[in-house]
Amino acid sequence: MAYGEAKVYFDGSHYIAIPHTTRPSRKRVRLSEEEVEVKDGKSDEKKTATENETDSTLSVYGGVPFELEEVNLDEIEDISELFADSEPPKPKRRATRKELFEEWYLECMGMSRAERKRTLTERMRPYFDDDEKAKKYVEVNLERKQRNLICRRIRLSRKANLQEFNYFCTFTYDGKLHTEDSFKYKLKHTLSNFAKRKGWKYIGVWERSPEKKRLHFHGIFYIPEGTMPGQIIQVEDYNFNTHRRQVTNQNLYFNERFGRSDFEPINDPRRMGDAMAYLMKYIEKSGEKIVYSKGLPQYFISDILDEDVVCRVGMEEQKLLLFDNFSCWDEGCYVGEVSPDVIKQLRKCN
Repeated sequence: MAYGEAKVYFDGSHYIAIPHTTRPSRKRVRLSEEEVEVKDGKSDEKKTATENETDSTLSVYGGVPFELEEVNLDEIEDISELFADSEPPKPKRRATRKELFEEWYLECMGMSRAERKRTLTERMRPYFDDDEKAKKYVEVNLERKQRNLICRRIRLSRKANLQEFNYFCTFTYDGKLHTEDSFKYKLKHTLSNFAKRKGWKYIGVWERSPEKKRLHFHGIFYIPEGTMPGQIIQVEDYNFNTHRRQVTNQNLYFNERFGRSDFEPINDPRRMGDAMAYLMKYIEKSGEKIVYSKGLPQYFISDILDEDVVCRVGMEEQKLLLFDNFSCWDEGCYVGEVSPDVIKQLRKCN
């Protein structure tokens, strides 16, 4: 065996193996970040005309803008009544610089990259000593967000390419049945139960419609035969985006419990590619996290023979490009030529 315990994934065209390496493990050190007082953006040095007028009035009357009414303290039973109308000062909000960056980054999602960088730098500037430090902090964190986005897209493609999906589904809630929170909770709970009890597998993302901002869920699903609840009916309606009439496959089980459903069969590999591209677009567009069902690994583990390797690929040629009919081995035991049935028998990992 040339390469034992290699992690293998499918990139959509070829199988790629990552040879097993041993690295000394060490605990990752997370540095605690100092909290800062969140500024409201108003400068104490700038005063409005009304404030300046009040200051001049106070100076004229010796610090008292009007004549005080004499109060007999003996007639007041509770001294707190004098201060009943005064509001207690609101506590200052404190947060770390990273928390502020994450909050404002979501607000700038719809901006261009240059405009987003400029806006974040302006907002973070009050929390640094000079412009250069604020600019450097924003640049480093924007690189971190981009790197995380790439990792999430890679994870999505590797998980999806090792599975067989047969439906692209959309779920939209009815305001008479749910609020946004109850819709999100109930749908996640329902899909989780189908995954545990009936073997459903899914990858999806939450999205808001461009105009009405109504929340709905898009996902690619593997629904085993005989496990579809309710009845599938064909509904003809009008699509306001394409301005054409369309026929959708809706499930009465989900319609009655949530509002509207759309089950589009995936019969063409190209449709699968379009569905994955659609999900990836919303990772970057809205910053939403991908929702995965349990049991969706990125890799399967197999020993790799020298004759099954086409060449080395990747950075520093650390990966192995495999033939499409390479042999799969598990701890020295031959399992078979690579196929969906053989992959099911092999160990998985993430």
